[in-house]
Amino acid sequence: MKVLITGGAGFIGSHIVEELLKNHYEVVVLDNFITGHKKNIPIGVKYYEADIRDSVDEIFKLEEPDFVIHQAAQVSVSKSMKDPLYDSEENILGTINILDACIKYKTKKIIYASTAAIYGNPNYLPVDEMHPYNSVSFYGLSKLNGESYIKLFSKLYGMQYTILRYSNVFGMRQDTNGEAGVIAIFINRLLHGESPTVFGDGNQTRDFIFVKDVAQANVRALEYGHNETFNISTQTKVSINKIIEEMKAILQEPISTLYGQEREGDIRHSYLKNEKAKNILRWQPKYRLREGLQETLHYYKDEMTNDRKQMI
Repeated sequence: MKVLITGGAGFIGSHIVEELLKNHYEVVVLDNFITGHKKNIPIGVKYYEADIRDSVDEIFKLEEPDFVIHQAAQVSVSKSMKDPLYDSEENILGTINILDACIKYKTKKIIYASTAAIYGNPNYLPVDEMHPYNSVSFYGLSKLNGESYIKLFSKLYGMQYTILRYSNVFGMRQDTNGEAGVIAIFINRLLHGESPTVFGDGNQTRDFIFVKDVAQANVRALEYGHNETFNISTQTKVSINKIIEEMKAILQEPISTLYGQEREGDIRHSYLKNEKAKNILRWQPKYRLREGLQETLHYYKDEMTNDRKQMI
């Protein structure tokens, strides 16, 4: 069975590619390489350099994928607020473009990467899939619109789908610059001998999930959870201060933390209920926070060592 994965050279997408190969799927990657990197694609995997906003008909005609895992997106919350038009082009129009090709070339199912950002400030915790939508960013709104288009395409044309709403994903290959996840930002500062900055008192909580668990959820969704929506999370709230404590324990060295003013609009507490994914997708997270942090820290340490060697 052939799977075409958009954004397959990116942070999450490249891990999904590896998980698909482990499960003996034939894999094809589509990526514009703006945030993804060719080095992230395993040797031997076929890839196309293309943008999801442009015509992808020729790619679909040549490959005729059985499944599409749609990871390609504009994922920066701050960028979406500065440029909502670009955000909508990538996340709404790009998704429609992929859906059109799926229908035209008879793709069986699409797996869509969505986000907890569609929920906004939680009315209750843990947040389940029936929680009201209250996006506080154009990013969350555009991803929610993508969900709506997928559901209507499915209703009109019969193609199956699974929507996966990710909590805070962290792990290897995450961008450590710009709008990265807080863990990637902390690691980058620590490995450069700088103190991480916490906005607020550090007691705010999030639901951090390791990227390999997210990859496994996508592969499970190829077989299970047809026409359903799932939170992909650990269902555990972890404070920013706890993250720093874990990093101290792994690195076995003191960490001097800077505390700044709480950012306006930041959500204080959030974590997602994952019982539906456990029951229907037959999936559950395997990695504890410490394990995921250890793998991530070791990866970035090795990357830094290799970069230094290349400079000599």
